[in-house]
Amino acid sequence: MTPVEFRRHLHAHPELSFEEHRTARFISEELTRLGIEHRPIARTGILARIEGHGNLRRAVVLRADIDALPVDEQCEVAWRSQQPGVMHACGHDMHAAILFGVLQELAAAPDFEGTLFGLFQPGEECNPGGASLVLAEKPFEGYDVRAVIGEHVEARLEVGALGFRAGKYMAASDELRFTLHGTGGHGAMRQQLKDPVAAAAELVTRLLALNGEECVLSVGRVRADGATNIVPDQVYMEGTLRTFDERERDIIQQRLRNIAADIDARHGIRTEVDINRGYPCVVNDEVLTRLAVLAAKPDHRVEMLPLRTTAEDFGFYCTQYPALFYRLGVGPDAGRPHTATFCPDERAIPVGIGFMKRLALQIFEN
Repeated sequence: MTPVEFRRHLHAHPELSFEEHRTARFISEELTRLGIEHRPIARTGILARIEGHGNLRRAVVLRADIDALPVDEQCEVAWRSQQPGVMHACGHDMHAAILFGVLQELAAAPDFEGTLFGLFQPGEECNPGGASLVLAEKPFEGYDVRAVIGEHVEARLEVGALGFRAGKYMAASDELRFTLHGTGGHGAMRQQLKDPVAAAAELVTRLLALNGEECVLSVGRVRADGATNIVPDQVYMEGTLRTFDERERDIIQQRLRNIAADIDARHGIRTEVDINRGYPCVVNDEVLTRLAVLAAKPDHRVEMLPLRTTAEDFGFYCTQYPALFYRLGVGPDAGRPHTATFCPDERAIPVGIGFMKRLALQIFEN
């Protein structure tokens, strides 16, 4: 099976986070045909292993995510999703196909010193993140992991271009939930109220004032089940916090609690603050980034990337191993990810395979 055929099969049969049972079976069957050793990991993932020669404790981990999104596809292609309401709208099928292609080639000629792991990781799109579950199993214990490498397709780069950023790259993400408890009643009898709606309005305003270059906070849901002349007893709010520094992340989280407590005291209400800590920052190893840029420049257009306020559970790998997460261009005609019409250019697949393979071999050599 070619990597393009592999990708199209995954695209036609998408599965949501931690539901990738058929996906894992398919990957396992194809790896078995190639004679590549592998096993299940993180509930619905697959971890493949190819041994080269020499010091087999030296290891490089290549990671691809495999979960899809709750999107009803509108692309008119022969391999469109056969699962209503589920679609590979973020390119994870492309990532998996590229990893499959690298494993296919290196299994045929394992001429490297060390052990190569191919990680088909589930559950990237939601907390707790499949990466955290992978690491909880300690699959690389006893190995000298020289690098964990991941990629993501990027429509803002031309087909086959590669994008890199050394150091901090993608944000840490936290889910915010606030429940404001007050005393509701008749909207015309304000003296009898401890108004959670007024408190919520102030809370939103003060939270949004925290936004800055390396702190992004948005409130995406506010629910107050009152009426034109009824103030409810309770207001519920949800939002997201993105930061780029773990110390600053902790400071801002405490500021959120302090702001809520101050509003409580002045409005006479009580606010429950629930901060669900999500993915850590993606921080690219400086040495690996330089090596990757040098490996890419002879044959590919290379662009240096700005900070990105989206998050990736790849950040968990960055906390334990030298790691690199880069972008592979699929062209502007692909459209926007996480939409029903996202359609990346498959010409990027062989480019992605060639570069990831070259980078892995150079890491082994260095």
